[in-house]
Amino acid sequence: MKRTLLLIPALLVVVAGLPPAVTPGAQAASGSSFSRTKEVDRTFEEDGQAVSVEKRRVSVTVDHTQDLRGRERVQISWKGAHPSGGRAASPFGAAGLRQEYPVVILQCRGRDDAALPAAKRVSPETCWTSTAQQRFRSTSERQAIWRRDLHAREGDTRQKSGIDPFPTSGCDDVPSFSAHAVTFVDAKGKSYTSCSAETMAPEAAVDAALPAAEQAAYTDADGTGSTSFEVRTATENESLGCSDTVACSIVVIPVMGLSCVDGDDECTRTGRFAPGSSNFAGDGVDDAVSASYWWAGSNWRNRITIPVTFGTAPNVCDVLDSRAPTAFYGSELMSQAALQWAPAYCLSRKRFKFQHNRMSDEAAFALVEKGGAPAALVSGRREQEDEAPVAYAPTAVTGFAISYVIDRPKNAGEYDRLRLTPRLLAKLLTQSYTGSAYGAQHPGMGRNPQSLNQDPEFQALNPGLDATTREAAATVLSLSESSDVMTSLTSYIAADPEARAFMDGKADPWGMAINPSYRRLKLPVAEWPLLDTFVPEYDLDCQQQLSTPYFTQLAAPVSSLRTIAEAVLDAWPNVQTKCERPSSSDPYKFGRADRQGVGARFMLGVVSLGDAERLGLRTAAVRTSGKTWVSPTRSSMAAAVGTATAVKGSTGAFEITPRALAKRPQAYPGTMIVYTVARTRGLAPKDAQHVSQFIRVATSEGQRPGSANGTLPSGYLPILAAGVTKRLYDAARHAADLIAAQRPESAPGTNDTTTASAGGGSGPDTSVTAPQGDVPPEQARASGPAKATMVATEPTSAITSTSGRMLLPLLLCVGLAAGALGPVLRGVAAARARR
Repeated sequence: MKRTLLLIPALLVVVAGLPPAVTPGAQAASGSSFSRTKEVDRTFEEDGQAVSVEKRRVSVTVDHTQDLRGRERVQISWKGAHPSGGRAASPFGAAGLRQEYPVVILQCRGRDDAALPAAKRVSPETCWTSTAQQRFRSTSERQAIWRRDLHAREGDTRQKSGIDPFPTSGCDDVPSFSAHAVTFVDAKGKSYTSCSAETMAPEAAVDAALPAAEQAAYTDADGTGSTSFEVRTATENESLGCSDTVACSIVVIPVMGLSCVDGDDECTRTGRFAPGSSNFAGDGVDDAVSASYWWAGSNWRNRITIPVTFGTAPNVCDVLDSRAPTAFYGSELMSQAALQWAPAYCLSRKRFKFQHNRMSDEAAFALVEKGGAPAALVSGRREQEDEAPVAYAPTAVTGFAISYVIDRPKNAGEYDRLRLTPRLLAKLLTQSYTGSAYGAQHPGMGRNPQSLNQDPEFQALNPGLDATTREAAATVLSLSESSDVMTSLTSYIAADPEARAFMDGKADPWGMAINPSYRRLKLPVAEWPLLDTFVPEYDLDCQQQLSTPYFTQLAAPVSSLRTIAEAVLDAWPNVQTKCERPSSSDPYKFGRADRQGVGARFMLGVVSLGDAERLGLRTAAVRTSGKTWVSPTRSSMAAAVGTATAVKGSTGAFEITPRALAKRPQAYPGTMIVYTVARTRGLAPKDAQHVSQFIRVATSEGQRPGSANGTLPSGYLPILAAGVTKRLYDAARHAADLIAAQRPESAPGTNDTTTASAGGGSGPDTSVTAPQGDVPPEQARASGPAKATMVATEPTSAITSTSGRMLLPLLLCVGLAAGALGPVLRGVAAARARR
């Protein structure tokens, strides 16, 4: 109920016809970039004279800033900053305080505009931090250097400041000390003193669901630096409250050091660590040039503020549109596209309410066959159990990737050139790395490396990484349920002679052998089996009381690609080897391992290309033939589509085979075509019109790259009316005609141009403008956005099931709830419009 109320202001803007916070169509294909240069300085006042200590021109660039979604990462880079010294082991949250001359990056509510009311302006009080250590200082007079800041804000020079009146308990444990608290004011105006963990906003709780996002980032010796910064919406951080109607910003503070009024030795310190050095031990730093006083006047005045905008709330369609949805079931590869497409339907009365429910391709197709759903989203032709004619409409070109987070030794940053072979992927999936000394007890695997980074094959392709044993590096996090993604991945492995030989039991050139439990497993498979049942001899009592197979605990697959993507984003393996129990009287159990610390991260996962792009995940290059390595790009996906052949005996289906891919080494083997599948006979007329309309809109407006409502997000190759995807476009239009007509299927290969009217007047709107010509892959991102009249939003909640009928009660409840709330919202909006 709490989050539903948060949505109401956003809905009022839409319903009342007021202009949205962002003019759709104004941004570049991937969201508009930002760049700004500012002169920053540090000054000491001596004998009444201001003496400039250092001046720099700092330039900050952000790759995209508009229509952002929860947990999306933007790339921030800078030049001209003071080189950092004493680099902390982690730049996130309080861990980043112990370093000198960092670049502090925060997400804040408000805009940096003096013309705005104070409540809507950026201030330290509207910037989010995860801990009280970043907001509260209590120390002796000698150490209270913020009080001698030349640019201190009004009141900050008092002994007790930041809270007025300053509390006599809780924040003031030592009355003789100087103290300052940077209160946090939430989106509803509630103020948190933030001088202890207990007085922070609720999302800042210890062991919160999400790790800290704010950073004290590191600048190299040449004054340059870059980082990926994760933004949060009101869904993830209700207190901060960023949304499409609540203006927010990213604030970048290049720390130059406090400017001082009296030449005090503590205030004028310039750092004890050399540029480029590390402070892994967490030794003391000179506070005057640290991140501790990001809020002090001297640092705050040097800030560079980047305005950002967000899409509407995730449940906008369910709350605003009381109509019953037309549910499409199937491929999770469509999740990010559906996120941007859904509101283009539900917020238009001339269109229907589209809903995407995640489900395995096989189960979704079965629902369509048996009449349990109007349409399925699948990524390959299915074998039919009956003879009911169906049509395949190519709707999206996307795929999967192996994402990763790997740190270089000595905390030198993230590794960004990962290469993987089919055999390495086979080793990971078959649980052939032992993981630890426990796994090394497995018969037949004693000579195998404990983790991927110890494998000579991997080391030769990815030099310069450490060889530290990590259980998470012994596996790749993948799916636990049936999916065409697993079929495609294992087809790629099966097509490689080296990988196939390894699967058949032949050791690699360095003597590593396959886990015997997987020897001669037939590939491809839609669902990866957990075949190993080995339980090692454990040392600890808690482990000895458990009998779970060890390698099953290492693999620990999950049910969705999104879960994998967020695990990689957080560097939080799903390895289930942590022995724990709630209390001494409870039984032991194996739980999830801890998040990996910055500088020691090594984790891989199978993700969708849409999620990888949205969350800013790195993706591995895979070997296609010889010494050719291919990463997922629009060019490499287009090359893969160029190998597709029409499937005989089907209407609209194509096939990308390993044999065909082998002839085009530049083609990305993880490319997949997602189809909208529906019956061409026996479908209810209304459903037939909705499905046909969806195909037509999705393959025209929906193929224009962008981040606004109705456009195609990154991670997808546009299907266009010309070029390499023309065959897909033509097949989709033909399928839309057949589905709308609901007549017997024409013979494959015939030019059936039957067109069914989708209705006129106030009926469904099927008038769309098809893109003309193909967009060169390297120019697709910058080709310009589609014109849109609504703001993008999240798709309806994903639902996992093996039977569509089980979802009907849930969908009915959602419809009833939306129906009850919709009239209220429209009434309020109408009242606003009449004013």
